[in-house]
Amino acid sequence: MIGRWHALVIDCPEPAELADFYQQVLGMVRVQDEADWVVIGYSAERPGIAFQRAPQLQAPNWPDPNSPQQMHIDVRVDDLDAAEAEVLALGARRLPSDATEFRIFADPVGHPFCLVLW
Repeated sequence: MIGRWHALVIDCPEPAELADFYQQVLGMVRVQDEADWVVIGYSAERPGIAFQRAPQLQAPNWPDPNSPQQMHIDVRVDDLDAAEAEVLALGARRLPSDATEFRIFADPVGHPFCLVLW
């Protein structure tokens, strides 16, 4: 095991509004609440669903393969360098980012995911 599932991140124009919807659908509680980032879950210690502000969002047109789905998985790790080496060995590709507390990768078919220290 390289890490533990931390969150599914969904891009949306209004994080609080979409979080409200999913809170009611799933019976989750709000565990983090910021203007551009809201997280819901069953508790703060368990994986959750995060809603990230994307003002220019173009909604997916599923199942159209030309329309992006605006989601990615965050994987919590204890050591970014060690985890990066392992995912690269499995076929991931590092994507550009200036962040220090997380790193962005593409899986072997191009879907983004993040290794995070939170």
